[in-house]
Amino acid sequence: MKQKNVSGIIVLGIVAVCLVMTAGCTGSDGGAATSEDTSISIGYVLWDSEIASTNVLKQTFEKAGYTVEITAVDAAPLYQGLAAGDFDCTVSSWLPATHKTYMETYGDSIVMVGKNLEGAKIGLVVPAYVTIDSIEDLNDAKEQFDGTIVGIEPGAGIMSATETAIADYGLDYELTYSSSAGMASALRKAINEEKWVVVTGWTPHWMFARWDLKYLDDPKGVYGGEEYIATLARTGLEQDKPEAYAILERFHWTTDDMASVMLEIENGTPVDDAAKRWIDGHQDQVDAWIGNA
Repeated sequence: MKQKNVSGIIVLGIVAVCLVMTAGCTGSDGGAATSEDTSISIGYVLWDSEIASTNVLKQTFEKAGYTVEITAVDAAPLYQGLAAGDFDCTVSSWLPATHKTYMETYGDSIVMVGKNLEGAKIGLVVPAYVTIDSIEDLNDAKEQFDGTIVGIEPGAGIMSATETAIADYGLDYELTYSSSAGMASALRKAINEEKWVVVTGWTPHWMFARWDLKYLDDPKGVYGGEEYIATLARTGLEQDKPEAYAILERFHWTTDDMASVMLEIENGTPVDDAAKRWIDGHQDQVDAWIGNA
């Protein structure tokens, strides 16, 4: 009889352990724990604006418990990689004009998540002291500009638009290829020497906070009107990682937000630190992106 009682106690103990183990499989909020893969890969282009947004998004995902890999590529490989599923997402798509060609080529194999920033713009930019105001006037000022438009990396949408502008406006200019940093360096040097310079530029960008600049009027509309920056995802991400996809859907900020991070980086703050400072100062907004608001 005593032996039977001991056996009963053992059985009850085993049942209790099983119940505890089962309880451990629920989330901290009492709901079922997610089986979602917590790794995220983000592709981005090496524009100052996209460095800022990608690193803020990276740290947002990390706060939500994800392991994040970010990879800098040119625009064409970015869209190719998304279409092939090599990246989970990007917040670096400038539309409707700048990356139009890439969307026409790869759009059917990519998911448009939504707009993450509105009020963007691209065009030809000069210091405010330059006395011409339109692209149509560039040929008359060729000597002052040394017949050169300072560009960024080959394959960027703004470079394709500038090649079109040279043809459509009949400009007797050479478009030089560089990088975002190289363009800014040429602009800085010219302004320090009070020389005329024309560069491929875009908003938001820290250079507009640093110097007094202006866009040249574009009467032919080559550079399009107001742009937005879109968040794109690979096909299947919403099904594979619904919680991560939901964060992407909620990720949206302003040109002032982005410019503040860019300017900190330009002033010498390490990228990770600049992103962290912005996040620390906007915790309610970040919580809303994560879904904790």
